[in-house]
Amino acid sequence: MASSSSYNSPCAACKFLRRKCMPGCIFAPYFPPEEPQKFANVHKIFGASNVTKLLNELLPHQREDAVNSLAYEAEARIRDPVYGCVGAISFLQKQVQRLQKELDSANVDLIRYACVDVMPSTAAVSVPPQGLNSFEASTAAIAPPANRQRAVAPMGFSGGGGFYRQTPQPVAFPLPWSETPSGSGDINEEEGNM
Repeated sequence: MASSSSYNSPCAACKFLRRKCMPGCIFAPYFPPEEPQKFANVHKIFGASNVTKLLNELLPHQREDAVNSLAYEAEARIRDPVYGCVGAISFLQKQVQRLQKELDSANVDLIRYACVDVMPSTAAVSVPPQGLNSFEASTAAIAPPANRQRAVAPMGFSGGGGFYRQTPQPVAFPLPWSETPSGSGDINEEEGNM
């Protein structure tokens, strides 16, 4: 019964083009009579013959997505004749960048709070393991315990601006604040000799 009523009322495309809607009409499944503006927008931007060619070249299961995409692009072009859907994409990309900055800021705050929480519990462990240089010894004294690191690490995000823990690498050259081989590491003593 529903199929006979669909043949009686032409699809939105055939009604717009003022032609008889045949049973095998390629527009009928995608432009129902209840949505005349959908085809009017698509026709205004792309033209009926171009849409017919496009739908004939596609496989039947791809046609609905193509028509939805054409309808979206046509509506965006009518709302914004200069930029069309590119304007909407640009707006959304700016919004994603803004939200990524907020996420990065929140991740920095999480790291800061996690480090403040970890620092008092590791202050008692100040004796570095034997055989470490001064840089490794200073980082070993403030490094969080293994179980604390596992508790904080899953909160990070992989990909696109998230945070991650990085293990300190040994430095191949002496740092300005490390002990010098000659034993005189005080800057004031060196300035006094000049």
